[in-house]
Amino acid sequence: MKTSHIMIMGIGNLLFRDEGFGIRVLENIQECYEFPQNVSLADGGVLGLNLMGLMSEADHLIVIDAIRNRGMAGDLYRIEGDAIPERVRAKNSLHQIDFLEALTMCQTLDKVPETVILGTEPEDIETLGIELTPVIQGKIEPMTDMVLAELDRLGVSYQKKTVREKLPGLLMANSEQHQ
Repeated sequence: MKTSHIMIMGIGNLLFRDEGFGIRVLENIQECYEFPQNVSLADGGVLGLNLMGLMSEADHLIVIDAIRNRGMAGDLYRIEGDAIPERVRAKNSLHQIDFLEALTMCQTLDKVPETVILGTEPEDIETLGIELTPVIQGKIEPMTDMVLAELDRLGVSYQKKTVREKLPGLLMANSEQHQ
């Protein structure tokens, strides 16, 4: 039996404050956790339609992004199924529209991954700056937990890296495994 390919993809623009949320969460996950070979991490940036080939490789796609949903800054969202097109179109961000088109075009390849979009309501996606606003910075860990909950739902085991594993040049310590 073939193991499902699970892709965790952060999307967004690091140059517009909270718009880079998905990428920052992805960086946190990459720094703190180890995954089996069937789990890949992808920085989708603002590539939109250019992501189609990459996305079509996955059986399950977990997308992390800033999502305008008329809520309060920092509200966390989980969107799946038929709710994706409606919510994504309402985002008013070109990379989100391109992302939806890429996901839709995966149908032409007969390979549309089961997709879940996880996100937070941004506070500022218009100001140039690479730092997240404090409210959204505080949502990195809760969003990381939401991604891990999706992996738990899919039955994926993962390990939390220890401090020694994160620091270059030090001996590897035992990892804490989760399943």
